[in-house]
Amino acid sequence: MSALSDNLVTFAILTYLIAMISHAVEYALGNARTRAAVASPARELAARELVARELVGAGVGGAGGVTAEPPAQVPPPVDGSARRARLAGLVAVAATAVAAVLHLAALVTRGLAADRMPWGNMYEFVLTVTFIGVAAWLVVLWKRPSLRKLGLFLTLVMVLLVATAELVLYVPIVPLVPALNSYWFVIHVSTIVFASGIFLLGAVPAVGFLMRNGYEQGKRSFPYTLAKRLPAAASLERLTFTLHAFAFPIFTFAVIAGAIWAEAAWGRPWGWDPKETWAFISWVVYAGYLHARATPSVKRNVATWIAVLGFLTMLMNLFGVNIFFTGLHSYGGLN
Repeated sequence: MSALSDNLVTFAILTYLIAMISHAVEYALGNARTRAAVASPARELAARELVARELVGAGVGGAGGVTAEPPAQVPPPVDGSARRARLAGLVAVAATAVAAVLHLAALVTRGLAADRMPWGNMYEFVLTVTFIGVAAWLVVLWKRPSLRKLGLFLTLVMVLLVATAELVLYVPIVPLVPALNSYWFVIHVSTIVFASGIFLLGAVPAVGFLMRNGYEQGKRSFPYTLAKRLPAAASLERLTFTLHAFAFPIFTFAVIAGAIWAEAAWGRPWGWDPKETWAFISWVVYAGYLHARATPSVKRNVATWIAVLGFLTMLMNLFGVNIFFTGLHSYGGLN
């Protein structure tokens, strides 16, 4: 089971890579269908003007009172790049769904091999968080297909994080240490994992909004030009807020559950352990984002920068604290 799980992770990474390349193809081709639709009225107007000039030259209309029939609507030419872009987008979504299934199968087989929930170390935690993120993305995409082009950035994040987990963070399966062998392990870690996965997804439209908003304001330098074909800034900002507003109460419950577990395991609910400290910092930053977002005088781009800062604190808690600090949440190795 352990070897199967490792192989499934590898296949998932490759499939995420296929999805990312397909999204990049769609992104590069652009929305040719929209360009054709915009150009069509101009072609029709030019055709009408040409017919009118020919009729006037022939003495039709004018003082004679003879009115010419308007020309038939000129259909837009078939744009092959639009079809190719759409096909690439559909392949990207299908590949993302297949990768998510492989990703889930890797987690399930890892849990079966370990005879526990697959959240016992940093490698398993990252795999689970990224799966929650991509599963939530597929739900968002099902509800709002117009956001598909954001998938390029989401799959890029998936490739980077899952590959990092497999190549850098991987550890063999070991039993849980006694401190984690509790029903609070399922309650606390599952809610932390779920909230972190939603925050991960929320960071993607947040960064997309900052780039797209700059592009809509006339900025044409890097990285704003990357957002040329992203959905409208207002749509990305609303998605950012929705995801964070959904994840924050879950994250709050997870922190409270962790304090209750700490009281039962260590005899105190809070001890400013590095992990606890950074969890509190993340909670404060995300609370600050939601407060700023609800304050009319705060600009949306300022509030969104706070959301991005919140995700950076989550990354610090996941990677920085685990690798560079020791505390009660450290159990040896990449845990």
